[in-house]
Amino acid sequence: MRVLIIGSGYVGQPLGAELARRGHEVSGLRRNRATAGELQAAGIKPLFADITQAGELAPLPREFDWVVNCVASGGGGAEDYRRVYVEGMRNLIAWLAPGRGDTGLPRFVYTSSTSVYGQTDGSVVDEKSAVDPAAETARVLLEAETALLAGAREKKFSAMILRVAGIYGPERGHSFKQFLQGEARLEAGGGRILNMIHRDDVIGCVIAALERGRPGEIYNTVDDEPVTQLDFFSWLSAATALPMPAPAAENPAARKRGATSKRVSNRKLKAELGYRFTYPTFRDGYADEIRKRAEGGEKRART
Repeated sequence: MRVLIIGSGYVGQPLGAELARRGHEVSGLRRNRATAGELQAAGIKPLFADITQAGELAPLPREFDWVVNCVASGGGGAEDYRRVYVEGMRNLIAWLAPGRGDTGLPRFVYTSSTSVYGQTDGSVVDEKSAVDPAAETARVLLEAETALLAGAREKKFSAMILRVAGIYGPERGHSFKQFLQGEARLEAGGGRILNMIHRDDVIGCVIAALERGRPGEIYNTVDDEPVTQLDFFSWLSAATALPMPAPAAENPAARKRGATSKRVSNRKLKAELGYRFTYPTFRDGYADEIRKRAEGGEKRART
């Protein structure tokens, strides 16, 4: 297949490398031309444009069978999110599917976020659960989902949405990094529920959706075990022999990462896509990360 990865960063670049390894012809779209060498080294053909600027997309090739939009905003507030996720999505649709009835329109997978679920009561949520997030950035992500599904219906191409939980993996994992640096804090007794997924499983789920996903469907992309903040840090403390975090000042809603607390179900993803997780729980994934860090420390000590 001819594959386009939009946002060839933490997820997109290894995703493209894996697809290239499997024999697909992969292109990666980025803004920064200085990254051409690392894309090529991963077996990915570099393309460069800012998706918020429709004119930059127009000259690029658009004959792709599979498209994955896993672009990141790079930080910022709701207006930055809207520019990248909503306006960027509309520009991509107009570029890739310029007219009704075009032949060869791609299968399109968009990596959204479980932050669109605003539940705070610890309830189980699935793809039919209410989406009414309090955070404005999460509302923008929901707007981007709506733009994609509407564009797919109008232009008659296949679109699927993966609502991805908090991603961790090599050099990534916000709570884990804070814990290792002694900066993590327990919020309100540690009862808030975290939902996570290892980067390798995000990649596997994207490929499963490209291969087997049903057009117009949404899939929660999260591992098998939501966990309270207290249980997460307790496990990390035992696994690393580091102390538990201290209690936080009581204002969790002020945190940028929000104060939602829900148990996101991956039942639909596993049933419909048949995906089997490499790291079914945070314990599996973080045990691997802790082992790699220990091995890295031993190697540095020897040198």
